[in-house]
Amino acid sequence: MKELYKTLPQHTYSWSLVIVTLYKYQGFWNAQHIHENTILAQSYEAQPSDVLLCSCPKSGTTWLKALSFAILTREKFNHASASPLLTTFPHDCILFLENRLEKIKENPSGLPLLATHLRYSSLPKSVITSNCKIVYMYRNIKDVLVSYYHFVRELVSLSVEDAPFEEAFDDFCQGISSFGPHWDHIREYWKASQERPDRFLFLKYEDLKKDASSNVKQLAKFVGCPFSVEEEKSGVLGNIIKLCSFDSLSNLEVNKSGKYQAYGIFGLEHRLFFRKAKDGDWENYFTDEMKEKIDKLIDEKMSGTGLVLK
Repeated sequence: MKELYKTLPQHTYSWSLVIVTLYKYQGFWNAQHIHENTILAQSYEAQPSDVLLCSCPKSGTTWLKALSFAILTREKFNHASASPLLTTFPHDCILFLENRLEKIKENPSGLPLLATHLRYSSLPKSVITSNCKIVYMYRNIKDVLVSYYHFVRELVSLSVEDAPFEEAFDDFCQGISSFGPHWDHIREYWKASQERPDRFLFLKYEDLKKDASSNVKQLAKFVGCPFSVEEEKSGVLGNIIKLCSFDSLSNLEVNKSGKYQAYGIFGLEHRLFFRKAKDGDWENYFTDEMKEKIDKLIDEKMSGTGLVLK
């Protein structure tokens, strides 16, 4: 691996006194330790019953994990007040595929659920051959960019003044972001979904916010646990939506304190995963020139997909 990294394209962030280097490998950018975990994850043996929750970073992953976990455990914890989500960080309820493989094999949740930020082309071959199901969440790219900027900035403990948004914008437009380029990530999953539509469910973040009930029912049906008429009448669906809402999760003590051992290497404060969850926050950061540039880029990169990302 050390020899390999010497040959890879590199990009270094040098905000203030903080230096972070990303490497481009297998078509996407990431830190060295994440690439190493990706390579290990590619030996994972997926089962036909598996459901993989896929997304680019900052596209609603935490929300998707919480909803999926609540849906599949609703019979075991038949009242929202008993859900482990009240005391357990959502990312500890459903593991990332690019986490430590030995931890994944233990499957502490006992559920056929895994999550990943990996591109489709970097998934374990067994995911494709096993014919397991894939849920893909996507979001307005402008809001993704702003959320990603703040996540990285706070991760390295820098103020807005020491981490100019303009630099983050330029890098993102060049495709330089963790698990990016962003549009390549989306296009790969979209193309695969066209070839195997029965194995994919595409969810749009903004649609889920606008009509949670219909989209959560669609998700439950896709993962094999549809809501019955009785459950809907008795408020089970509504309770899950409320439990997994941003207001609910962000105010839980477990999500305001503690650290998440991502990839088994460093700790991320839980609070960093709960910032605003608002649509249109990008308008507070983009100049007219930025908006014009990224809209043109989105039109160019996403042409033909039918996906609305702005």
